[in-house]
Amino acid sequence: MKQSILALAALAALSHTSARAQDSVQLYGLVDAGVEAVNHAGADGGGLVRVVSGGKNTSRWGVRGSEDLGGGLKAVFNLEGGILIDSGAADGALFKRQAWVGLEGDFGRLVIGRSFTTTYDLVIKFDPLGFAPHYSWATSGGATGPSKYGMTTSFDNLVKYKGTSGGFTYGATVGLGEQGGGTADGRKLALGGSWFGGGLGLMAAWEQVNGSPPAAGGVRARTTAFHLGADYKHGPWRYSAGMRGYKLASGQAATADLRGDTYWGGITRTIGPVTLTGAAYHINTKERPAGQDADPTMLVVRAMLALSKRTDLYLSAAHARADDGQLVGLSRDDAGTGTTQSGVTAGIQRRF
Repeated sequence: MKQSILALAALAALSHTSARAQDSVQLYGLVDAGVEAVNHAGADGGGLVRVVSGGKNTSRWGVRGSEDLGGGLKAVFNLEGGILIDSGAADGALFKRQAWVGLEGDFGRLVIGRSFTTTYDLVIKFDPLGFAPHYSWATSGGATGPSKYGMTTSFDNLVKYKGTSGGFTYGATVGLGEQGGGTADGRKLALGGSWFGGGLGLMAAWEQVNGSPPAAGGVRARTTAFHLGADYKHGPWRYSAGMRGYKLASGQAATADLRGDTYWGGITRTIGPVTLTGAAYHINTKERPAGQDADPTMLVVRAMLALSKRTDLYLSAAHARADDGQLVGLSRDDAGTGTTQSGVTAGIQRRF
């Protein structure tokens, strides 16, 4: 009798341990810092030498996990915040980057909270620089007058779905406006898909962001952006190209509508632990009913040295120029103080 009780207790303990082993919680992050020398950046239009947080990727930390619910179903969650390595401060709210919970199974993944949009998830894979804050315009753009002609990288109050089938990845994101005036007020939508096979990748994505109607009445502002991309890998070579069509409809007669079509392309060559990339970005800006077209262009070269699977050194150099006396900035965070800007960033990135 005692042996049976001991056996049952041991079996129960083993079952409990196995169940817990099917749960997973991971602390992870990325620390990226560098030193940048850039001109036309100070208040007086002079040059600066500064420590930057996130030269190749945005520094962040997070906690993610899953629980096996049986039958191929999992409960999943992710909490992720940004870090400013140069000061040690948080980059925005505690979990500004991601804060969501959901379910995952054969049907795909469905989550609720705050996260990156379907468009962002797709486009970043077709950026030759992989969305480098220093320097890429694939998801944002230079400071070209009234608009950066970019896209919305994250939504609050979202419901997001992602599915896969063979080489296809597809999904949709809805950011609820949560306004009493109507479900369309403040609503955000994003959807798209990609396909990879035989070294070739293709992508298409679309998003729409509604504003709120003005207090005095009238039509709400609305921005739309569609993306197309192609990527091809052959041996140590990679060729990438993409474009974004951006439009802001102000809804007000006194405020001009805006349009900016962004084009980019790049070539990457891997030689042992060294990865060399050259890329070009161009924004064809259009302002209506009247205005000046900045039409900025940026050229970038970058060399990376992999010290290990988790640690890289990098050296990036870029030059940007704009037309018609408009200002231009190399990075998404730098407004610039001149019609041209040049910069060099050397840094280190460590994943954990």
